[in-house]
Amino acid sequence: MRHADIWKAIDALAGRHGLTASGLARRAGLDPTAFNKSKRASADGAPRWLSTESLVKVLDAVGASLDDFAALAEGRPGRTAPLLGFAKAGDNGYFDEAGFPVGDGWDDVRFPGLETETVYALEINGDSMEPVYRAGDRIVVAPGLPVRRGDRVVARTRAGEVLAKELGRSTARTVELVSFNPAYPPREILRADLAWMARILWASQ
Repeated sequence: MRHADIWKAIDALAGRHGLTASGLARRAGLDPTAFNKSKRASADGAPRWLSTESLVKVLDAVGASLDDFAALAEGRPGRTAPLLGFAKAGDNGYFDEAGFPVGDGWDDVRFPGLETETVYALEINGDSMEPVYRAGDRIVVAPGLPVRRGDRVVARTRAGEVLAKELGRSTARTVELVSFNPAYPPREILRADLAWMARILWASQ
């Protein structure tokens, strides 16, 4: 990353949270003038770089990740996606028959690298998906993409149960869903009992 890109990302991060550069520094517990344009170069004109300590404080202050910051520095702002807690995903009113998000009750979260995909995010709770996904991780799900054996997927049964698993053997009659956590056995579900299944693109951990 170039010097200008780092400071461009600081300005963009501040703007995303409705702050000035000074406001962002203040929220991070830094000197309010730390990010002023006059402080981005020394008296002799040499570039002054953002310290890793200051960067960590800024990211913690606004709840952003290093990936988020890198995307801003590289000019990849991403876009927002609907966000729902995993425990709520089994309730009625959040998905249509094809597994696309609908209705109220969704929050928004911004992910870098998302441009045109139709996606949503689920926030993991519990330990049934460890060690791959842990409580608090957010998985990005693309309901319009085809799924193949070995893909990580989210599936919802017609009874309202929502599962994040790896797709195992599938036939015209049944689908095998393999748990990430070896303490949980694989599930075999009749296709007639499966409402929809969608591929997990990636996770923010």
